[in-house]
Amino acid sequence: MRSVKKLTITLVLAALVLVAAACSSTKNVDTGKVIKSNPVGNNLTATLSNKDGVIKNGDNEFFISFKDASGKTVEVGAVGLTFHMPSMGTMPAMNSAATFTATGTPGVYQGKVKLESAGDWQAQLTYEGPAGNGKTSLTITAQ
Repeated sequence: MRSVKKLTITLVLAALVLVAAACSSTKNVDTGKVIKSNPVGNNLTATLSNKDGVIKNGDNEFFISFKDASGKTVEVGAVGLTFHMPSMGTMPAMNSAATFTATGTPGVYQGKVKLESAGDWQAQLTYEGPAGNGKTSLTITAQ
């Protein structure tokens, strides 16, 4: 009975070590082609990119990278990106919020958003965390 407990504890500890190692490892992420880049405060620049270099009507996957003046990525913590298109004629205003997941590279976030229409969207990018707080607005044309 005692050896079963020791074995169980050993296996649990080994699993925790493996999970911690996987979470702490960083990988170099290919973020693709730049769509837009803007200063976001605290001497940081945010870059929106994806494999095609364009945002499209419908489902989109993209990356947001935060870099300092030397070009090094900087972990910023929580990231938010909302897209807004004002109402036009009989078409109501549209809003879409992106969702983000970690990439394993500090300062690089993978996002997804569904845009309901082609055209010009006003995007509000925000961050809050170890690099402080910042925000910027971007005009993104969805094709």
